[in-house]
Amino acid sequence: MKTVKISLNSIDKVKAFVNDITKFNTDFDLVSGRYVIDAKSIMGIFSLDLSKPIELNIHDDDNMDDILNALKAYIVE
Repeated sequence: MKTVKISLNSIDKVKAFVNDITKFNTDFDLVSGRYVIDAKSIMGIFSLDLSKPIELNIHDDDNMDDILNALKAYIVE
């Protein structure tokens, strides 16, 4: 498992993010405070506070380079 911080500060970014991660057959969780939601759920994402970066847990070890490459536009340092 790997954790990265991402920013989803617009509706278009959320839609594009969900489209990008649904291409992968692995589990993704978004963590904001004490809330953990399925990152492939648009409704779940909109229940979080998107004004600040949130943590994305990637539950995959095999395709990590491909996943991180696809998520480059959302990752913040």
